[in-house]
Amino acid sequence: MSRLLIFGLGYTATRIAAALRAQGWQVQATGSAGNLDFADTAAVRAALQAATHVLSSVPPADDSDPVLDCYGDALSGHWLGYLSSTGVYGDAAGAWVDESAPTGGGRRTARAAADARWLALGARVFRLPGIYGPCRSALDRVRAGKANRIDLPGQVFSRIHVDDIVSAVVAALRRDAAPGAYNLADNLPTSQNMVIEEACRLLDTEPPPLRSIDDAGLSPMARGFYAENRRVANGKAKRVLGWTPLYPTFREGLAALR
Repeated sequence: MSRLLIFGLGYTATRIAAALRAQGWQVQATGSAGNLDFADTAAVRAALQAATHVLSSVPPADDSDPVLDCYGDALSGHWLGYLSSTGVYGDAAGAWVDESAPTGGGRRTARAAADARWLALGARVFRLPGIYGPCRSALDRVRAGKANRIDLPGQVFSRIHVDDIVSAVVAALRRDAAPGAYNLADNLPTSQNMVIEEACRLLDTEPPPLRSIDDAGLSPMARGFYAENRRVANGKAKRVLGWTPLYPTFREGLAALR
């Protein structure tokens, strides 16, 4: 029997766990929704000893990776996966980036360092852009009156529906994909304004006014989101994993969430 241990059972990993359990996998996990306490080293190490596969969705903390710091010595011999971020590429001035692009030059230096450590261990590192899905999409922001349109001509982002992350990770497990980095993004990088406008169209409401980034009252985290501009290429994941996004653009993804 295939046995997966997930570190960090969050929004995306919870859905990965559900998909694999439906296919007969035994899944254990740390996190508030999991069955293991990350700090219970005896229980976690016992679960690692029984596991055939390990997936971490735990972000770096204090410029280090908690999973690798605590349990890195027990990961040898496992299939390893890590949910990383396309933020490791930094700003590309709107250009396309693939897995050969340099990392570590942007604002996500801690993430880039963790990404590199997992790659060095032979992990499949899934680099993710903005994630949306049920209860976490432009539709929800519009309904809550929290959507913004920012006047930044030429600014583009990549994104991915959470279900497409699930299908890609499952494909990597099924194919026993080679270690390395895999960008998981949809086929249409575009401005956040276009996504908000489509959400408003689906909800039959007027789009929010176009504002400057200074007038929008964004949090420091949100301002950082707009500080980088890139298009994420997904060709390697399609070729190697045999993966095709169910939601190739934000239009299909939002329509399915309406």
